[in-house]
Amino acid sequence: MPLYNSQSLKIYNSLSGEKESFNPIHEGNVGMYVCGPTVYSNVHLGNVRTFMSFDVIFRYFLHLDYKVRYVRNITDVGHIVDDVDEGEDKIAKKARLEQLEPMEVVQRYTVDFHDILKSFNFLPPSIEPTATGHIIEQIEIIKKIIDTGIGYEANGSVYFDVVKYNETNNYGILSGRNIEDMLANTRDLDGQSDKRNPQDFALWKKAEPEHIMRWPSPWSDGFPGWHLECTAMSTKYLGNHFDIHGGGMDLKFPHHECEIAQNEACTGQSPVNYWMHTNMLTLNGKKMAKSTGNNILPGEILSGDNNILSKAFSASVTRFFMLQAHYRSILDFSDDAIIAAEKGYKRLMEAVDTLPAISASATSSLDIASWKQLCYDAMNDDFNTPILIANLFEAVRYINLLKEGKETISAEDLKIFTTAINTFIFDVLGLSDEKAADSNNDKLEGVVNMLIGMRNQARADKNFALSDQIRDQLIGLGIQLKDGKEGTSFSI
Repeated sequence: MPLYNSQSLKIYNSLSGEKESFNPIHEGNVGMYVCGPTVYSNVHLGNVRTFMSFDVIFRYFLHLDYKVRYVRNITDVGHIVDDVDEGEDKIAKKARLEQLEPMEVVQRYTVDFHDILKSFNFLPPSIEPTATGHIIEQIEIIKKIIDTGIGYEANGSVYFDVVKYNETNNYGILSGRNIEDMLANTRDLDGQSDKRNPQDFALWKKAEPEHIMRWPSPWSDGFPGWHLECTAMSTKYLGNHFDIHGGGMDLKFPHHECEIAQNEACTGQSPVNYWMHTNMLTLNGKKMAKSTGNNILPGEILSGDNNILSKAFSASVTRFFMLQAHYRSILDFSDDAIIAAEKGYKRLMEAVDTLPAISASATSSLDIASWKQLCYDAMNDDFNTPILIANLFEAVRYINLLKEGKETISAEDLKIFTTAINTFIFDVLGLSDEKAADSNNDKLEGVVNMLIGMRNQARADKNFALSDQIRDQLIGLGIQLKDGKEGTSFSI
């Protein structure tokens, strides 16, 4: 029997403002779409927190035996500076400033994004589509919206008529905003825009002559609106109606609000059952911003190359720090806070390392089954990682009591206890035991150095066939040897 049948999961739905029981559209399957990065700069720490939250959510669904299709896109076109419809594409602007091809910018920062997430032990999504790879799908959606009378063309651009849409639907259903208030608080267009209404948003923008990124369409050579790409990619891979759509809370309006409107205009139905939004990350109690210097990149935490922290911190410590706060809570990053998290992380890992030395008894004085269910209860309560971590520290207390002989545990309970601890720490939270990893690295280095010594001896004996065989087999394992004046070194 799949594990999800025995667990009752509740998710806070931004659409209703309440926690709701999770009931997938298709039993045993979860379709989840998360808005990915716009790849015009290094991924920032707030992004990492958002994607980490959904990484844990993805991991927990997998642990519950769901088959999950997790789609996280790459925005490589169409995201306008300042997130408005007028202005320059962020990637095109970066390309112009650095005198690069736009796809060079995209490649550089997509690689950075993947490297950073890999260092923090993220699972890759099931599908990672790009906006530029789905231009045809976006054009087809625009045609459908025009056919409904809600989309209109003006001077080669196409806009979504929010006022007309709102006559039969509710623009503001997700954010709680009122269309009349929005219109009243927006300046007049003064004839400077092709839009019918100030709140209308672009589905397609005609490219100015100097605009580098452009594609042919029935209306003009241009590029798609930012909101449209997620509608195209989510529905292509998850269908017109799917389970979960996530992102940072800053995307709730206008991005996600516009997505709902586009989907409903095309299909006549709400696209998503559960909307999930992560909260913001602050630094030393203030908003992170490059302009003020109150900013730190994920890689700078790992290297220690920054003016914010007293030293470098590992990826697992940083991950542990972030998961100590619920994904819907504001999290403040500071030197004191991550130092405290490092102490907690080490305490947790030391307890895990102690587990194999615990001896089983005939009976248990500890209620392991109840403790294990408390761990599930925490995750079932809208993925409450801080409560799960609190329960894991209760397990640390159990381990210390068992080590001191003050409590007993049966062989069967010890097996359940050990499996549960490892599952929640490593599989669900996605932490790594860095001490064990360092030990494995030391062992690998020892083995490779031994083989280098054998190769050197073979070369000294003029046994070049054996020397080449050792080198080639190491290369086959991804280990490169480099011969130099000071001897032979290796890299992985």
